[in-house]
Amino acid sequence: MLRDQIAAEFKNLQDTICQALETEDGSGKFREDLWEHHSGGGGRTRLIQDGSVIEKGGVNFSAVEGPVHPRLRAQMNLPEHEAPLFFATGVSIVMHPKNPKVPIIHMNVRYFELDNGTCWFGGGIDLTPHYVVREDATYFHRQLKQVCDAHHPAFYEKFKNWADDYFFVQHRDETRGIGGIFFDYLKPDAPDHGLSKSALFNFVLATGQAFAPLYTHFMAAHKNEPHTPEEKNWQYLRRGRYVEFNLVWDRGTKFGLETGGRTESILMSLPPQANWAYDNRPEPGTPEAETLSLLKKGINWL
Repeated sequence: MLRDQIAAEFKNLQDTICQALETEDGSGKFREDLWEHHSGGGGRTRLIQDGSVIEKGGVNFSAVEGPVHPRLRAQMNLPEHEAPLFFATGVSIVMHPKNPKVPIIHMNVRYFELDNGTCWFGGGIDLTPHYVVREDATYFHRQLKQVCDAHHPAFYEKFKNWADDYFFVQHRDETRGIGGIFFDYLKPDAPDHGLSKSALFNFVLATGQAFAPLYTHFMAAHKNEPHTPEEKNWQYLRRGRYVEFNLVWDRGTKFGLETGGRTESILMSLPPQANWAYDNRPEPGTPEAETLSLLKKGINWL
């Protein structure tokens, strides 16, 4: 499968997701910002703000190319005498809703190749509720398991555990949310899965296509639920934890900023407003305390 075909499918995915989100939101519209990368290629950043449901969200597409940055060269242990070129394309999404009963969601699908023939896929979806609802968590993980099982029987358990480990706020000793699936460096015909490049792309694309029905389901289910000022304040505090993870631990954010990526597109993932309160500890027995008790690795949500 050619890189241009993959990029075209990701572009279509961006279009489909934006349309679905606008329809469910009812009033919010995406604004498109076209940009060029300093070493070649570019992207389409789409931002939605102040909608009926979505306070701020982004759906980004990019397809960039050029010389491999020294940071990536060191990460990949490439020999000094090699001067490979790279191509990378993908779609990245983060949604911050108005209502604290609607969860934050993140999705990313991507493809990377070097001109020496090396290539791989990465991505995943994870959910960050301000208030954990067990039924929602079960629904979310069941849908992701169906996507994984359609392509490889080992994918869900492996990628669910990977998400638990990756989306972990180490300095808080808590997961960012209820996890989901996360995968990286999926290379064609690798011994642990044996899938071809086309088969791997079908899985990655199916992961991306799961996003719109999943999130519009949660938008519709919770957008009209009443909430108190105290619950809104809790939402701001949880957004603060989201920011902490993205700026301190997220590899993609750090790599993008360190290698000259487009700052506005990279920081699209941050919420419009977040709070930090010193030594905030919810009272035992409250919904807030219940949520904190469920922000840990290894929960079987199925």
